[in-house]
Amino acid sequence: MDATVELVRERGLLAVTMSQIAEKTGIGRATLYKYFPDVQAILLAWHGRMVAGHLEHLAQAVEREDDARLRLEAMLETYALMHRRMARHGFSPDLVMLLHRSEDAGRAQRRLHDLLCDALTAAARAGDVRDDVAADELAAFCAHALQAAVDLPSEAAVKRLVSLTLAGLRPR
Repeated sequence: MDATVELVRERGLLAVTMSQIAEKTGIGRATLYKYFPDVQAILLAWHGRMVAGHLEHLAQAVEREDDARLRLEAMLETYALMHRRMARHGFSPDLVMLLHRSEDAGRAQRRLHDLLCDALTAAARAGDVRDDVAADELAAFCAHALQAAVDLPSEAAVKRLVSLTLAGLRPR
């Protein structure tokens, strides 16, 4: 899977063939086809593995904190930093679009949304987050706001973005 991603980065999504992947990995084409019908299937499997790891990382970031506000902050910072790091991998827009329209990506988005809602609800109960807006709406706000991390020049800038996002969540 990693070799396929590397080839796609080098040559572009449409230029990579199963034969090239087989050659790069030292796997026979027949064996490769036994597990994956095409390049897209390999990329989607790779992406699924990456997303599962990211969701686990987010869940672990939350578990490390006892305080609801600190859990939320840890989750938002972890999410924003992951977004920034993924953007640095050099994926072309066509590859990003392919990966994000998969069914697995939709499930991952729902899982992320649920994690954010849980953290926001707990922080609202503790009085750290506004409770006049539904957790669903706040989760959408956070996810969209933190996607801006992909364009930021440094981790310090990402932390400022997280602080700004948290400021928008404070009770009135």
